[in-house]
Amino acid sequence: MRTWKDICEDPTLRDLPYKIETNRYNQIVMSPASNWHGGYQSDIARKLAEMLPSGRVITECAVETSDGIKVPDVAWVSKERLAPHRRAFTMPISPEICVEVRSYSNSVVEMMGKMQLYFARGAEEVWFCDEDGKMTFYRHDVPEVTNSKLCPDFPVKFEW
Repeated sequence: MRTWKDICEDPTLRDLPYKIETNRYNQIVMSPASNWHGGYQSDIARKLAEMLPSGRVITECAVETSDGIKVPDVAWVSKERLAPHRRAFTMPISPEICVEVRSYSNSVVEMMGKMQLYFARGAEEVWFCDEDGKMTFYRHDVPEVTNSKLCPDFPVKFEW
């Protein structure tokens, strides 16, 4: 069985224009990304780094879940949580904040499933950014909320 390290080091997968994850059977799952998707991803990462400098922002952070390796588009992790996994290829625990930028290829069911997987691995919040830049915030302890508890002044909408 291929490990995530094997997948990351595979030269045939290196330059693909897709986000790569795995499912519970260790099969590779690829999702195409567009320029606007990458634009929102960059905007969110930059804003998180600016607003929460006490932790680390990671784009494409590989998280071990019960349904394979999932890779939130943007993640924020405290230095304490990151420290034991800094050099690892994957994290066995979710970052505190996991952000998914919804692509046209993502269904609502898929996104909600990823949210549950991140929460099951210890995420405190999961955020979604839709195709129009609107942010939706979820916390592990309550349903959808109007803003983040960890970063309350984070924008609710991005223009791109």
